[in-house]
Amino acid sequence: MHEALLLSKALCIMKEKQSVSSVGSQQAVKDPTAVERANLLNMAKLSIKGLIESALSFGRTLDSDYPPLQQFFVVMEHCLKHGLKVRKSFLSYNKTIWGPLELVEKLYPEAEEIAASVRDLPGLKTPLGRARAWLRLALMQKKMADYLRCLIIQRDLLSEFYEYHALMMEEEGAVIVGLLVGLNVIDANLCVKGEDLDSQVGVIDFSMYLKNEDDIGSKERNVQIAAILDQKNYVEELNRQLNTVSSLHTRVDSLEKSNTKLIEELAIAKNNIIKLQEENHQLRSENTLILMKTQHHLEVTKVDVEAELQTYRYSRQGLDEMYNEARRQLREESQLRQDIENELMVQVSMKHEIELAMKLLEKDIHEKQDTLIGLRQQLDEVKAINIEMYQKLQVSEDAMKEKNEIIGRLEDKTNQITATMKQLEQRLQQAEKSQVEAENEDKKFEQECMSKSENLQKEISQKEKQLVQLETDLKIEKEWRQTLEDDLQKEKETLSHLRVETQQIISLKKEFLKLQDKNRQLKKICHDQEEALQELACKLSESKLKIEDIKEANKVLQGQVWLKDKEATHCKLCEKEFSLSKRKHHCRNCGEIFCNACSDNELPLPSSPKPVRVCDSCHAFLIQRCSSNMP
Repeated sequence: MHEALLLSKALCIMKEKQSVSSVGSQQAVKDPTAVERANLLNMAKLSIKGLIESALSFGRTLDSDYPPLQQFFVVMEHCLKHGLKVRKSFLSYNKTIWGPLELVEKLYPEAEEIAASVRDLPGLKTPLGRARAWLRLALMQKKMADYLRCLIIQRDLLSEFYEYHALMMEEEGAVIVGLLVGLNVIDANLCVKGEDLDSQVGVIDFSMYLKNEDDIGSKERNVQIAAILDQKNYVEELNRQLNTVSSLHTRVDSLEKSNTKLIEELAIAKNNIIKLQEENHQLRSENTLILMKTQHHLEVTKVDVEAELQTYRYSRQGLDEMYNEARRQLREESQLRQDIENELMVQVSMKHEIELAMKLLEKDIHEKQDTLIGLRQQLDEVKAINIEMYQKLQVSEDAMKEKNEIIGRLEDKTNQITATMKQLEQRLQQAEKSQVEAENEDKKFEQECMSKSENLQKEISQKEKQLVQLETDLKIEKEWRQTLEDDLQKEKETLSHLRVETQQIISLKKEFLKLQDKNRQLKKICHDQEEALQELACKLSESKLKIEDIKEANKVLQGQVWLKDKEATHCKLCEKEFSLSKRKHHCRNCGEIFCNACSDNELPLPSSPKPVRVCDSCHAFLIQRCSSNMP
């Protein structure tokens, strides 16, 4: 049954084609281009039919030397050349079929391999040779019909290469493409590299298609071939439809999955909205607490500043007393210095050795000056960082104030909206009560209407008018309520934005607290460095004034050596390690290095009239010696 249906379909197709060819022959009398198209179509039918019949009878793969196959390529070349536009180039006019065939690469991605292999062939020099190679490769792939179908569909692109009356632009081109589907039965093995495709002459040999009376008996074979071709086409269409159905199933599954995901996301979003509302209440309470804490912190800082001022005043008084005592000691020790100068005259012979020691001292002074410069640069950097931190603090405080003002405004708006909502609800309740009362009155009037119908009808009409007015008032109030709900929704959105801003404010506060801690640490470091710098400045001023007197240094008298800064890492007395806060100090008597606590003594020495720094052990020794020398 199936074969009979296929045979009937094939006969119908053949009849339609014959009717089309008869109509074309009738119109060809008027249009010569139509005659050319009909002739080329008939030649294509004959060549394709003869090629399929001979290939099936041949029973094996076809070579490039097979005559029906060669004639088929010649006919296809003539069909593709029909109505080609002439393209101008620099040297001559160009008219080749390689241009439209090259378009297939863009329209059909699988054709990229053929186009690339054609371009890579070494023996081809002309566009016509490339087009012939392309046709042979497409036949071997069994996709010539698919490639040319893509071309015929895109007529706007083909119009660049063909005239409007060309074979490829008319219905004959679609018929030829349909006939080319039958060539998928043929297996061909063509060697494109060895052939000289550039210089071949494309002439159609009509002797192959002129049949004798003996060939009339081959109609049954043609019918069988047509049935086979129809079966193949039917199977291909079924495969295509199955592919489309499977793709649709996959799309439906993906859409169902996305729908379930969206439902889950909606539920999550609702939960998030509820959580955000709760967080808003928490943030408001936290905001009030933070404001209270900041006010308390400001009061505490004011009290601390006042206390520090008082301690500074007391320390200043103590320093003045210490200064007076030091001046007294200076006067006493200046008298001692005069006695010691007499003893120093004896030791003039040691002058050369002292000069060498002085040179070493000058080198140390230069090194200290370099360290002083470096410390000053570090101090400047620390001050710049402090200024930046202070500016950031001011900016964050301003932003906090602005956002607090916005929150206050929004709270006022929400209070106003809630008040208006309450008023509207009260109005609604009053309107409903009035409506109920009006209905009760209507019932009473209906009972009395039996006796007083004429008089009461007027009153009923008035009541109905009042009801209409009340209903209109209700509608107006409902609309007003709807508008208020919309305003509430907008206010909620603004509140959500403010929540985000409050979270940012909290993060800024945390950063501000961190910056305050860093600022305190930097202030401590800066304070330590300022103290160290002050000490170094005092030492430098003292050392510059004493350069001439130190030539008669105390080190030489006692045979002591001035210890270098690099050699000492710990204090000699308390053995604590030196750092930026714990600075190194030389004893002017023994030359050893001590910390500030172990060398916080000043005495006038024979080398300097002014009091200089001395370690605890030397201080005790010198005081004992002075007390023993006193009469």
